[in-house]
Amino acid sequence: MTSKLPLTKRIFIIAVAVVIALNLYTLMVAYPQTYTPSPGINSSGTILAKDFSAYYIGAWRLWNDPSHIYTFGALNDGEPVILPHPEAYKYLPSFLLVVSPFLSLSYQRALTAFDIVQFLLLPIMAYFLYEILNGKSLAVIFVVIVIALLLPFPTQQWGFSPSYYWQWGEGQAKVFLTFLLLLSFYLGSRGKPALSAVAFAFGFFDPRFGLLATPLFIMYNRQNLKLATASLIGSLLLSNAMLLYPGTASSFVTMIFASAVTTPLYYYSLIPFLTLLALIIVNYKGLIAAFSYRKTFAGLPDEKAQQTQN
Repeated sequence: MTSKLPLTKRIFIIAVAVVIALNLYTLMVAYPQTYTPSPGINSSGTILAKDFSAYYIGAWRLWNDPSHIYTFGALNDGEPVILPHPEAYKYLPSFLLVVSPFLSLSYQRALTAFDIVQFLLLPIMAYFLYEILNGKSLAVIFVVIVIALLLPFPTQQWGFSPSYYWQWGEGQAKVFLTFLLLLSFYLGSRGKPALSAVAFAFGFFDPRFGLLATPLFIMYNRQNLKLATASLIGSLLLSNAMLLYPGTASSFVTMIFASAVTTPLYYYSLIPFLTLLALIIVNYKGLIAAFSYRKTFAGLPDEKAQQTQN
């Protein structure tokens, strides 16, 4: 005889379904925006292709012209034509490995597929949050999930969320970034530091949020931090080995100082930023305990430190 889910869990699942449904509506409102070259939320007013164009062209250049991954604008090197011209790529090369399978589709179809894939990650993200916040009140968990999956601020033009409207409309990657970081925390909480580190390394493609997430990575991997750290360093080096290609590292550094450091937190950037901030606030006691633990047992063998803690 199959036992039924507790009432609180059933209510929670229904509530999450409602949040995702509201996000689906926002995706539908934003869909026409994916076809319209515009300045978007770029304050400069420059007419550009969507942000996804940077990933798409960057992935093509990764395999065909890697020294120009960070070159702004179109090149006459046989790359796909995206009008009026593609956005500039501003992340670590590792993310281009993730985008590469979308090159099998035309640019516009790839953008739509990228949005759909990210939308399908939302219920998985809700599950990760439910699991890593185990022990917190259901209300707290739900608030964090609403922040991560919707960031509601209903408007007439942007659906239920400006952040998600521009996330979908621009073909942005902030949902995928948030998913990778949450996956890392989930794996760390399950005692799988090596896999947690691999997920975190790929989620580090935008270093701003990787640095913000680092205390949480340490907290969720505190029992196996040496292995997690070694795996993280190895994963970062391997997944970004393309920086060793002649001209790639120098153009990466140039891009950082020319544009990346001045890029503001646009609406879609609030998705990972506020999700991580909420997790830090909710887990502040655990973070304090994790760092106190590392300081107290610095220099002790891991087995002895664990025995003392137990």
